[in-house]
Amino acid sequence: MRNMLAAVHEQYGPPEVVRLMEVPKPVPSKKQLLIRVAATTVNRTDCGFRSAAYFISRFFSGLFKPKFKVLGCEFAGIVEEVGTEVSKFQIGDKVVGYDDYRFGGHAAYIVKAEDVVTLAPSNLSLEQAAALTEGAHYALCNLRAAKVKQGDKVLVNGGTGAIGSAAVQLAKYFGAEVTAVCHEQHQDLLLSLGADSAIAYNLHDFTAVEECYDLVFDAVGKSSFDQCKSILKDNGYYISTELGKRAENVLLALASKFKKGKKVLFPIPSINQQDLVFLTRLAEAGKFKPLIGRIYPLEEIVQAYHYVESGQKIGNVVIRILQ
Repeated sequence: MRNMLAAVHEQYGPPEVVRLMEVPKPVPSKKQLLIRVAATTVNRTDCGFRSAAYFISRFFSGLFKPKFKVLGCEFAGIVEEVGTEVSKFQIGDKVVGYDDYRFGGHAAYIVKAEDVVTLAPSNLSLEQAAALTEGAHYALCNLRAAKVKQGDKVLVNGGTGAIGSAAVQLAKYFGAEVTAVCHEQHQDLLLSLGADSAIAYNLHDFTAVEECYDLVFDAVGKSSFDQCKSILKDNGYYISTELGKRAENVLLALASKFKKGKKVLFPIPSINQQDLVFLTRLAEAGKFKPLIGRIYPLEEIVQAYHYVESGQKIGNVVIRILQ
């Protein structure tokens, strides 16, 4: 049986539980593609399932040990084999995909059903395309939940992260006026991504500004609804990517369904093939480009995990697999 190199975790824990191993190369079924992975990412989804810091994740990934030992929820690569019942793709196609149920991207090869992949944007390298989906689908889900539209004022806290940098670009696409919050050294970067203005959190408290917003989107989960109430419009929304203290954001979102005025939303993220196509078309139109912070070889994936969890990450962290 042919083998391949993969980053494997056989128990939950810190980045060091991940190690490189030779594992059997997967064989596609009649409804699957065999994809040679060119690049993948390490992101907060991978980190969460590797550490199982939120115990609830174990109900999906395995109660006592990981059910799927090779992480990597987003990937880009080249189709090498197609099953007999695959109709949308052919050998040689460059594709991008997302799968946060079975994962598998941290390996030289992956097999996937054709409904979790789409053709990669023609104007992005496969390393760039690998970072197209994880942060962007969180951002897209939240912006849709808040019904962001032309003329809305949106504030994005954590604008340099994978989610925040995607939210800035997608909110602009929907026609919003976007204010991004970041360290002062990254203000020009966020303006280059399309933000109309940028607030330096190390110089100013963004919750104390005089402006009011239709949506305050905390893409790093470092604020609270109470802190942001004063900068929300009367019918404005607050969304955080974190549960909040004692899961308050979930509870406040449930309570918000029964009241008027300023509300907390806590949408459950989801992605389908239509969303993949939407993001790739935006990328091809020059309306969205994933922000890449660092690129590591697969052999340095443990260092990549440490960087992602350092709290200092900029953009997406790509893992190069195909040399």
